[in-house]
Amino acid sequence: MDFYILAQQLVNGITLGSIYGLIAVGYTMVYGVIRMINFAHGDVYMVSAYVAAITLAVLHSFGVDSVPFAIISVLVVTCFITGVYGWTIERVAYRPLRGSTKLAPLISAIGISLMLQSYVQVAQGARDQGVPVLVSGALRFGTDKDFAQITYMQLVILVASFVAMAILTYLISYTTLGRQCRATQQNRHISAVLGVNTDRIISSVFVIGAATAAVGGVLVTFNYGSFNFFIGFVMGIKAFTAAVLGGIGSLPGAILGGLVLGLTEALFAGYVSTDYKDVFAFGLLIVILFFRPYGLLGRPEIQKV
Repeated sequence: MDFYILAQQLVNGITLGSIYGLIAVGYTMVYGVIRMINFAHGDVYMVSAYVAAITLAVLHSFGVDSVPFAIISVLVVTCFITGVYGWTIERVAYRPLRGSTKLAPLISAIGISLMLQSYVQVAQGARDQGVPVLVSGALRFGTDKDFAQITYMQLVILVASFVAMAILTYLISYTTLGRQCRATQQNRHISAVLGVNTDRIISSVFVIGAATAAVGGVLVTFNYGSFNFFIGFVMGIKAFTAAVLGGIGSLPGAILGGLVLGLTEALFAGYVSTDYKDVFAFGLLIVILFFRPYGLLGRPEIQKV
């Protein structure tokens, strides 16, 4: 029945959109603070997939059989290691060029992206890698012939995404670090005069963005079971699109943009064709930006004179 097809595509779209939103947060946080795009962010997501697989293999070698413990351990280790990657990218690709033109850090970030791809390709090989299925089974609704289902792994993705975004919202809204991030976003120079260590805040933003990408990378890896050194490019473009769609610089906008993009892809793939779902999604982006140039929740920047 059409109802079950619609329900299934909504489940798939929300799951995919939550992943896009998590990764888009990294783009929007960096842009909100230093007004630059971290084009190496997608490859940090790619690195997180490999780190997750290696961590899982190490746990298995030590005889760890508990699935919840394994998932939580992989998330913690991967977030920490990719956070180090994010900190390094800021120190190497952005901080030395902060006073230059905006084009220089952009080129530097693209160079870091290509370097990470080549590094992983040489270190881990160019062939597709995989991880075993940790969470199997699904909840079905409907009859034997007409039904919709949500897999247990999709439930894990939705819960983990919600928890990650709740933690991030609390961090930005109610902690000292969050207040300093918001102050740095509004005016970096005045914040420095008032005693905020803006260099530390910018590094922290890169670390937080990398950690959210790591959560997405781990969840996608466990859901699909396979990955390669090139997955960061496609997912990075999709997440960047979600950030722009929602209004880059806005955390709620990144989440909303991810959900809109994920639902759009899923519904078009379910009702029309999977071959052209990306074309339709990017076409929708163009249409929305035509009427909302700053995104769904974005605000025009006011130039002070």
